[in-house]
Amino acid sequence: MTHDYLIIGAGPAGLQLASLLERDGHDYLVLEAGPAAGTFFRTYPRHRQLISINKVWTGSADPEFNLRSDWNSLLLDDPALLFKHYSDRYFPSADDLVRYLGDVAAGLAVRYDARVTRVVKDDDEFVVTAGDSYRAKRVIMATGVSRMHIPDIPGIDLVERYDTVSVDPAGFVNQRVLIIGKGNSGFETADALVETAAVVHVAGPHSIKLAWQTHYVGHLRAVNNNFLDTYQLKSQNAVLDGTVENITRRDGGGFQISFRYARTVEKTRLLKYDRIIACTGFAFDASVFDASCRPELAINDRFPAQTPAYESVNVPGLYFAGTVTQQRDFKKSTNGFIHGFRYGTRALHRILNARHHDRPWPSTALEPTPEAITDAVIARINRTSGLWQQFAVMADVILPDGRYLEEVPVALFHQEYGDGFVVTLEYGPDHDQVDPFDITVPRVAENDADAAADASYLHPVVRAYAAGKLVGTHHMAENLENEWNLPPVHQQPLAAFLKTVL
Repeated sequence: MTHDYLIIGAGPAGLQLASLLERDGHDYLVLEAGPAAGTFFRTYPRHRQLISINKVWTGSADPEFNLRSDWNSLLLDDPALLFKHYSDRYFPSADDLVRYLGDVAAGLAVRYDARVTRVVKDDDEFVVTAGDSYRAKRVIMATGVSRMHIPDIPGIDLVERYDTVSVDPAGFVNQRVLIIGKGNSGFETADALVETAAVVHVAGPHSIKLAWQTHYVGHLRAVNNNFLDTYQLKSQNAVLDGTVENITRRDGGGFQISFRYARTVEKTRLLKYDRIIACTGFAFDASVFDASCRPELAINDRFPAQTPAYESVNVPGLYFAGTVTQQRDFKKSTNGFIHGFRYGTRALHRILNARHHDRPWPSTALEPTPEAITDAVIARINRTSGLWQQFAVMADVILPDGRYLEEVPVALFHQEYGDGFVVTLEYGPDHDQVDPFDITVPRVAENDADAAADASYLHPVVRAYAAGKLVGTHHMAENLENEWNLPPVHQQPLAAFLKTVL
């Protein structure tokens, strides 16, 4: 038997896609290596607190608007399968997410304890080995970033790793600990050791970037940055800016490293520690692929290279869903997280429907007049969660014949359409360069339409394209972070812009 779709991984992305294929009556099967759905979250994050927010009380009864503050729910038809029914914590436990994903998986075609060991392409079909052998016309990798990314440091094989190190702080009493990696996993680990370790150093070659400044939720989150207080307030902890040149064992136990500071010209320093932990991130595991269908990798070989349709650039029929799709917007938007890739996965489902089942992208019909388009755009901006979460990456599109398409990847619009209006929510070009809490830094006024293009806050942008070329741009000067209902004052300027283009 040859399936239409074989999904590898029963995590959030695999289950999101499976639920849509199930709803449409398509032939599919999900292969999951673990004994139940959400295997990754049974281990990670190691200290069990998610950093994906779960704001239950929003003041709104609009389910679409509420998804702006619900970063864990999948896009499902059953309101009982909203994450707020599983936890009311703002930062919930990973165990709650595991329980949620288990309920989502019920009724879907998932085969557990089916670890994929080989993927081969035989003519136009894929052959996947997971104990048994499975054939499929198309394979969707939804495995996430399942292997540790280990930097090329001599001696790195001697140290402990984030994925296996003990999470019991009592095992670190009075020890000097070095953590390699300045991401959330590194600071999550450091925070857990503050009360017991004698000294904790967090090291890495790049500057710390704070999510509240960059608007990229994968940068260091406030919930994990208490450690910075202990450094700046002189509590025997430190952030080291520079590179670990090598790691060696010391006679009598512990380690010695050669460290080169990034901000000084001093010679390499020798530093000594009792324990070293590598918290250096994760990467896509491509080891199961045969040479006949091995996907090209990108970004230091950490992610598969993808087209705007989430398809491998060199293996037709091989698609990707979930965290691995962050290759499309690396460290810019939200494809690396549930609240972002749930929309990307729904977009992938619509792409597959259009390509293989003669079901065009869902649309509503508008009168192609400035007034009708204006009303539709503002109504959507006031409640959309997809454009809010996938800022600058996903857009609503109004085609010349009046069809209104929701949540189209911007890159896919340029590839597939080229003509029409593209509606996005975006931050200004230098939004990550200023301290948002520094009141001496002037901000663009919320009613200053002429300066809206430079606004550091999230605001709507409408662009017009003809024959693939940009012919006009209209920014709406409104800070959506403070007020999500666009006032009527925006109606006339937007209609006037649309009229000049039409």
